[in-house]
Amino acid sequence: MNALATIQPPTVQPPSPRVLVVDDDADLRELIAEFLRANNLIVATAEDGVAMDAALGREDYDLVILDLMMPGEDGLSILRRMRGPRRPPVIMLSAIGEDVDRIIGLEVGADDYVAKPCNPRELLARVRAVLRRGQANEEAGAPPRRRFGEWTLDLVARALSRGTSEPVSLTDAEFRVLTAFLDRPQRVLSRDQLIEFAKGGDADVFDRAIDVTISRLRKKLGPGDPIRTIRNEGYMLALRPEEA
Repeated sequence: MNALATIQPPTVQPPSPRVLVVDDDADLRELIAEFLRANNLIVATAEDGVAMDAALGREDYDLVILDLMMPGEDGLSILRRMRGPRRPPVIMLSAIGEDVDRIIGLEVGADDYVAKPCNPRELLARVRAVLRRGQANEEAGAPPRRRFGEWTLDLVARALSRGTSEPVSLTDAEFRVLTAFLDRPQRVLSRDQLIEFAKGGDADVFDRAIDVTISRLRKKLGPGDPIRTIRNEGYMLALRPEEA
């Protein structure tokens, strides 16, 4: 046998995910960055919204870790203006750990929320979970778009449009809940079921956040949205989807 025939081609490793850490606390910012780098992530840092904008203008990132309480423009304000279908997922990091603050962070578009001080391994697990969900959606064999009534969901860009209107981006929880409705049209889904669909076994989703997510979805769907509230039972999508 030819010895060359036994030589196997080298395994091509996928590129490491790129993460941007935005926090005004330099010591904490670098501590998080070094820990993530030690776990095979490519990490850049920014001290505020201005530096974050510059970093996002230079490179594409797979995920942003964004501090809530920063001087100047705070994390919620930054998150509100991060629009568009190509917006990277965002994990909000905050010393404020009350449920109401977590709900606000999720309401304005965060994909997950971690309270400070946090165990670095917990943060790493959250980062990996959000990245894993994004990769799974990209690799899924589902059609790239799904149409339901006047609306179209782009499964790759995670963007929702109505007719010829400009697409609006969805958070991870919004995307998961909407796809759960599209996979189970005209069926009543309880809050417990929607919690499981929204968190995907990873994210910290709780009962009140599901109501917030549904409310956000309805606003993005606009007038005549097809989500129905079924008293004492849950929610239902009143339309049947089709491939676009």
